[in-house]
Amino acid sequence: MKTNSLGLEFKKAEVLAAELNILLANFQVYYQNLRGLHWNIRGKRFFDLHVKFEELYNDSQLKIDLIAERVLTLGSTPLHTFEDYIKNNKLFVGRDISNDEAAVNLIVNSLTQLLKIERVILKQSEEAADEGTNSMMSDFIKEQEKTIWMMKAWLEEEM
Repeated sequence: MKTNSLGLEFKKAEVLAAELNILLANFQVYYQNLRGLHWNIRGKRFFDLHVKFEELYNDSQLKIDLIAERVLTLGSTPLHTFEDYIKNNKLFVGRDISNDEAAVNLIVNSLTQLLKIERVILKQSEEAADEGTNSMMSDFIKEQEKTIWMMKAWLEEEM
């Protein structure tokens, strides 16, 4: 078993980097959706949601950087073209969404899809003894579960 300088098996690190690149692509789409929601939201809840969407896209921008840096740390190259992002995207792409409930539903659905990808990476990173990736996924999952709960509460929906 050959290991890299982090002490991780090369093959397992390659697989994790590939999965992280899928997450990176989907986070880029999520980020752009949030920018569109921030720009286009209308209605009586404009002021609250405009600020919330900015908070969420700033947070996702930080996560994008963390994911890309983790891909590099594992010895791979992060995806960085729109073509790659669209090819690996699993999220619905929001277009011209200005309705508050439609916007919040897009966020909930996007985060639900991101959680699915992150749980795969969490399991793989545990099996690879990659604590760095595992810890990052655990933190992302915890934050996103809370955001989903808050958005569902705003929608007056059950978890």
